[in-house]
Parts: sequence; structure tokens; C-alpha cells
Amino acid sequence: MEKTALVLLAEGFEEVEAVTPIDYMRRAGIAVTTVAIGDCLTVKGARGIAVNAEITLKDLMRQGKAEGDAIVIPGGIPGAQNIAASGDVGALIAGMAAAGKLVCAICASPVLVLGPLGILAGKSFTCYPGMEEGVQNGKYVKESVVVDGNIVTSRGAGTSGLFSVAIIGQLLDKADGERIAKAVLL
Repeated sequence: MEKTALVLLAEGFEEVEAVTPIDYMRRAGIAVTTVAIGDCLTVKGARGIAVNAEITLKDLMRQGKAEGDAIVIPGGIPGAQNIAASGDVGALIAGMAAAGKLVCAICASPVLVLGPLGILAGKSFTCYPGMEEGVQNGKYVKESVVVDGNIVTSRGAGTSGLFSVAIIGQLLDKADGERIAKAVLL
């Protein structure tokens, strides 16, 4: 059965942290849906690059399609803050985490999005350097990517490729992640 993933896009998202997972997962055969948090399908990233999402969160929920095998939460400021401010997104992420689905966050998002939802409680995680103090109930690990159960976290734009390969390794298998890493010369 084909694996599926949702990638959240909010105004001010870090472009590399969103586009790299989208690209790598699609190369691996994972069905990726890009989801705009606001009302507009075109979402501007932190560096001014506009990305066209496939569906808004509101329409995704209205159509009953707010599910997947994984959810990917890019960082970036104010992108991570905008994701964290959405109660609908919080409920979606918390529901997926509770169901044992893969929850993946990079850069500021582990601290700003997952931390307040309690998803990092008792978990090892990583994030953008210096932000780790924002999580009191998780265990910070200074690694490029940390996988703890169904939670995958990473440090920032420069680790996006490794983050993406780890997601593929969890959704499919490690060999598929390694295959994509080799194909893109990571």
C-alpha cells in the first residue's frame, strides 16, 4: 500500500526544510500532499519564495482527508510560529502522534510546535541550536537528525537532506532512504 505524507506550509516557512522533504519523498514513491495553513494556496516562505500548495487545511479537513502516514512540519520564523498558532493544526498533529503516525519537525518546529503539544514529553529530540531550552520535558540530543519512536526531528536547513532520508527510512525502509541519498549524492 502506498505511503502518504502531509507537508504543512505556513507563511514564513523555511523553504529548504519544506521542499527537500517533498522532493525526496516523491522520489521514493510516497504520495505527498502540500497543505497551506491559511486561506490562500500560494504560501510565501521566509526567503520570499512562493510555493503553491495543493490544498488548504480548511479544505483538507472539510473533505475528510486530514490523515496520512506522516506529517512534516518545516521550521522558519515566522512559519513555525504560524503553525503553532493554529488550533486546527495542533489538533491534527496531536491526533496523528496519538495514532502512532510519523510526526516530523525540523529547526524551530520541534520546540515551537511539538513542545507545547506535549509530543516531546519523554522523547529525545533535536532542533535549531539554542532553542532546546524551550522544551523542559524532552531530552535534547545534539545530532543532525533524531528518531525516537514515531517522532523525527532535525536541526535546520542544512540538515534537510538527512531529515528527508530519515523520514523515508521510517515510512518505507532504511534501504529506500539510502537509495534516495545515493541518487541525490547526499
